Amino acid sequence: MIRRSLPTVFALLFAAPVLAAPAGQQTLFNFVRPAAVVQVATQDASLPQSNAEQTAEGEVLRRITFNPTAKPSLSLTPQSGAWDWSQSGMMSLRIQSAMNWALTLYVTIQSNDGKTLVSRVDLPAGPAQTLLVPLVASGPLSQGMKAAPPMPMTVDGQRILLASSEGQLDRSQVVSVTLSLDNPKATQSILLERFGVLDGEGVVKAVYGSLVDGYGQSTRARWPEKVSSDDQLKAADAREQQQLKGWLGEREKAPLDKFGGSSLGPDFKASGFFRTEKRDGRWFLVTPQGHPFYSLGVNTVAADNSQTYVAGREWMFSALPKDDEPLAAYYGEGDNRGGNGADQGRGYNAGRWYDFYRANLQRTYGKLCTHDDPAAQQAAASQAQPVASEAAIPCAPPAFDEKRWVAHTLDRLQAWGFNTIGNWSAPALGLADRVPYTVPLSIVGDYASISTGSDWWGGMPDPFDPRFAMATERAVAIAARDHRDDPWLIGYFADNELAWAGPGDDPKARYALAYGTLRLTTDVPAKRAFLKQLRDKYRNQAGLSKAWGIDLPAWELMEDPGFVPPLPSPEHPEIEADFKYFQKVFAETYFKTIADSLKWHAPNHLLLGGRFAVSNPEAVAACAQYCDVLSFNLYTLKPQDGQDFAYLRSLDKPVLVTEFNFGSRDRGPFWGGVTELAREEERGPAYANFLKQALSEPSIVGVHWFQYLDQPVTGRLLDGENGHFGLVGITDVPFQGFVDTVRKSNLQALEQLAKEAQKAQAQQAGAAAQGAGDAGQAHGARDSGVHAGGHAANGH
Repeated sequence: MIRRSLPTVFALLFAAPVLAAPAGQQTLFNFVRPAAVVQVATQDASLPQSNAEQTAEGEVLRRITFNPTAKPSLSLTPQSGAWDWSQSGMMSLRIQSAMNWALTLYVTIQSNDGKTLVSRVDLPAGPAQTLLVPLVASGPLSQGMKAAPPMPMTVDGQRILLASSEGQLDRSQVVSVTLSLDNPKATQSILLERFGVLDGEGVVKAVYGSLVDGYGQSTRARWPEKVSSDDQLKAADAREQQQLKGWLGEREKAPLDKFGGSSLGPDFKASGFFRTEKRDGRWFLVTPQGHPFYSLGVNTVAADNSQTYVAGREWMFSALPKDDEPLAAYYGEGDNRGGNGADQGRGYNAGRWYDFYRANLQRTYGKLCTHDDPAAQQAAASQAQPVASEAAIPCAPPAFDEKRWVAHTLDRLQAWGFNTIGNWSAPALGLADRVPYTVPLSIVGDYASISTGSDWWGGMPDPFDPRFAMATERAVAIAARDHRDDPWLIGYFADNELAWAGPGDDPKARYALAYGTLRLTTDVPAKRAFLKQLRDKYRNQAGLSKAWGIDLPAWELMEDPGFVPPLPSPEHPEIEADFKYFQKVFAETYFKTIADSLKWHAPNHLLLGGRFAVSNPEAVAACAQYCDVLSFNLYTLKPQDGQDFAYLRSLDKPVLVTEFNFGSRDRGPFWGGVTELAREEERGPAYANFLKQALSEPSIVGVHWFQYLDQPVTGRLLDGENGHFGLVGITDVPFQGFVDTVRKSNLQALEQLAKEAQKAQAQQAGAAAQGAGDAGQAHGARDSGVHAGGHAANGH
């Protein structure tokens, strides 16, 4: 029920039907001193007091109470006509949460053509602030980054909260502004005062201006690892070197083979390469030397993945190097404009970038050249052509010291208890023969693709397209060329986070691959394959019409682009059966194509699955059929929250968690990731718990953290992600508290597995002894609990 909630004095009319707002700020309504300018209506909400109240900070505001219903709301409308906000850039509202906790408030602005602009506002507990909602869809992504600087913030002495907005609006004909809560479980209240509009010029610059300091760190906060001088960087490095020396000394005494496998047992067959084996109900990765190996990995261990675009937004950076300064060597050019979901709505995604991470490495252990430095001049002279004059020899430009970085990074990984270099890492790390590594297969080509609606990285490759097989063959041949006989390589990943299903959990999402295929033209090989499947089964349109409950006058109508197939329903079970079968054949064709190519080019190495982020059961089953390992990117508090492990165990394949992380917003970057925590101090315990839960699942053979480094404050080149979930900051300084907990958890996990292995080995030896020396019987008993995988058995 909607009821009018303010006195009649609110209901005076304006003479003109359209109320014009000037270019500057204009207050349209004041909840504390209401004038007859705006109609206020509530639905399942009220203004319980006839007068305003004073806050702890001395402000006078008016209370609005929302009842615990589906969508309680308060609406503001002009007395007649519409507001003309065409000269304004933002709606403003003085607001405060009246609770001792944060609230999620929705602001919906509508124009008379039915278009709406929606803003989701995370309203914090605490003092009042001025909420600013852009009247043109805008958010941090339009500034080139996934997450915005922390809000509220103080600008010109006023506390503001700049929100994001989505949708469209005719600003010249605005007819309503609605504040609502989404299904509150208890009564919630907010406090309001001035409502109006302003031009907004300068607000964005104030919020995002001088956001990053000269070291690539946020200027909006302080934290223990934050760096303020080059001397501080060098001192941190010196302390860390001493710590690493001690930790590596401890590792040398650990019962590990050279690949990081446990030498305590049980013994497996040494094949010379990594393989998988199931024994006594638990799956194992096995090192080339025949020892059990639990893969503790880190993704994106690379020095060239931390650049951020600066072109057009130089005002966000307080101390970029000038072109004639030595650290200008770390500028570059890029272009990340494309048609994928990751590219939509993002600003500042091309042009000049800067690499703060490499610049900080240079500051830490490089030597910046000066004309007064004889050694530096000598180095430059050795690279320079002879000159006739005696003019000063110019300085050699700074260069990234890859050898030093590789050695330091591998020292860190081993000292911190990691034993695997994960996806998208620097190739030089794997070639050092110190830590086992993995390699991604990026299958790129001009083959057809299918949209499922989850096309973040692009549509699904069409495996029925002969060009996909050609692209696969090319990608595998190139990837395997230098690794065919390398025992340090664990295996290859079949791409990453493909769009196997649509967003959501309804039938359209579940069968998005089949549904999307039928909507395409017959130029797409997958559509032709699907139509053949249906024609072989039903013979003609009459049979299909009956089975699917549709009226299909002619078979050719299914060949048309834009054909809308029916969704699965209980009344017509054949729809779901046909969709399932097509997705099964699709997935089997995809994984078989890759497996066959890998078996030819890289028979010694494992196919490590598809790194599923979204999936369907048909894809997972096909992956289990053709791959040596199933792999999932799980952004959950524990692995069991992300997958049905009872189902996965039924597929009888080892599982690798290829991405997980926990982030927070109190160490610089503004995004805490999908599994965000409130504070940095919570990340370590969350890591420990995730690893503990992974160890409890006998099918899991390893977990890989995402990622080594924090992402840039202003967003990475690829998609603008700017998260804090690194082991190391942009300054190359580790987050010591987190690293300490990670190291302890990793070492405890390996120790636990070693003890379990020793126990199993002792039990096995006891069982063999009871066999009265009958070696054949003992061997048979052992074989009954063994299931070899990888190239030790059927290979790919």
